[in-house]
Amino acid sequence: MVKYLKNRLSLSDKGAKDLVKAMFACTVTNISFMLPVGLLYLVVEGMIGRYLGVEGKVYPITMYVGISVIFLFAIFICEKVQYNATFLASYEESATKRITIAEKLRKIPLSFFGKRDLTDLTTTIMGDCAGLETSFSHFIPELFGAIMSVVIVGIGLLLYNWKLGVSLLWVIPVAFLLTLSGKKTVKESNKKLNELNLTNADSIQECIENIREIKGYNQEEEYLKHVEENLICQEKTNIKTELKMAVFVISSQMLLRVGVATMTLIGAKLITDGEIDFLTFLMFLIAASRVFDPLAIALENLAAIFATEFKIDRMKEIEGQVIQEGNDNAHFDNYNITFNHVNFTYDGNENVLNDVSFLAKQGEITALVGPSGGGKSTVAKLAARFWDITSGKIKVGGKDISNIEPEELLKKYAIVFQDVVLFNNTIMENIRIGKRGASDEEIIRAAKLSCCDEFINKLPKKYNTIIGENGSSLSGGERQRISIARALLKDAPIILLDEATASLDVENESKVQSAISKLVKNKTVLVIAHRMRTIAEADHIIVLEDGKVAEEGIHKNLLDKKGIYNKLWTLQTKAADWTI
Repeated sequence: MVKYLKNRLSLSDKGAKDLVKAMFACTVTNISFMLPVGLLYLVVEGMIGRYLGVEGKVYPITMYVGISVIFLFAIFICEKVQYNATFLASYEESATKRITIAEKLRKIPLSFFGKRDLTDLTTTIMGDCAGLETSFSHFIPELFGAIMSVVIVGIGLLLYNWKLGVSLLWVIPVAFLLTLSGKKTVKESNKKLNELNLTNADSIQECIENIREIKGYNQEEEYLKHVEENLICQEKTNIKTELKMAVFVISSQMLLRVGVATMTLIGAKLITDGEIDFLTFLMFLIAASRVFDPLAIALENLAAIFATEFKIDRMKEIEGQVIQEGNDNAHFDNYNITFNHVNFTYDGNENVLNDVSFLAKQGEITALVGPSGGGKSTVAKLAARFWDITSGKIKVGGKDISNIEPEELLKKYAIVFQDVVLFNNTIMENIRIGKRGASDEEIIRAAKLSCCDEFINKLPKKYNTIIGENGSSLSGGERQRISIARALLKDAPIILLDEATASLDVENESKVQSAISKLVKNKTVLVIAHRMRTIAEADHIIVLEDGKVAEEGIHKNLLDKKGIYNKLWTLQTKAADWTI
């Protein structure tokens, strides 16, 4: 049972075991609620049994009070055990599940994130795990507890009087079958509703992130109208989903009440025939309430589980992703990067890279240039094993990087992207990301080398200044220099520069170039650049077009070839002289 629950509900070993405990705790609790029924039977039998034709023994009132206290204490203990077995255990499992998914995402190739919306992933980690938590603490244990307690109590009722038992219990399997018949409809509706939720979350986030552009082009009314239409559609779908679920659940719950009616008819017939006494019939009526109340809730829980299954499937999809593995103790003799007949595709369709081969030597600057969409950024990301190639080999220091654990490999890389990501923290902590545990002195040294010190000292709290979400209080050049400070602090033997100066003004570009020159000394450097003049002095230039190496060499030789590089250089030279 533990193994089944673990696989079916995407639980941890401990979570599956805790769920089994919770299910049995709910069963015991539900059965404990039958204790007052037994006590009531004794009271009725002793006090008014003789008026109903039943001879019962009358006990002292103190005994009834004593039994009541014992029963109440027993119910309290059962409830307490159930609470600990459901709620506390579900909170632990929810936390474990979030950590498990986060760890999985940490090891999944970055190609996965190109196919998934970030809002969708956030919803899975937060919302779907919360849904599992609710199922763990409410739906599944209570459903199982209701079914098991009904089975146990039902057997007792059937043994006591099978005619009354059958007349009461026949509706239960029919009610469950009716609810189960709506499973497909409920799951499809919840899937559609989830898609609309994600769409609306995306549109609202997009509105907040791009509020300047929306206001700048006077599109507030048009954009908000679109958001409002999506919200109305979501509201209608939500109502339809609830109605579809209610049709099956309410119908099943109403059917349960038919059991009381049939038992009343059969009971009246049995009393008339003298097969049972009125007290027995009365006790069956009281037992019916204790049987059907948890069952009515169980039917609601069953429908809720159908909705939860969709969320579980989403979590299992992430957990089923293939992770990148390899040796976590690699040693390199040098840091030359070799591409050997590399082919790569994102979706298994058309190749993005076709038979790419080149050597980027340690101590040299290797530049990647070419038209947009030629594969420059893809080459750089493959070199750091952000993705795994389709065929061929990529080696660092003669070692195939597909055999090296990605986190171990990335310890050897310092990467400066065009789009810098900063955190809503101090400048000190944003630079410290480059090297965990770095001292303040090391951070200040890196900041000075990257020309950050001059603008940091002008800030109110200098290095302890909070810079806002993604460095909103800093300029583009300042943010870029902080990213270079990180790379300097890391002091890795391989440097990847992806359009590090493309969006900077002349003054900032000069400062960033100065910082980069200190960063790349004696390193293996792979540079992606659109501004041709920034790589004119590179030791090796590779021209990529349509995913292939079209040309390679040094600046002068490539100009003499009169090929793609010469064309790009000529166009940019003309553009530099253009004026209004």
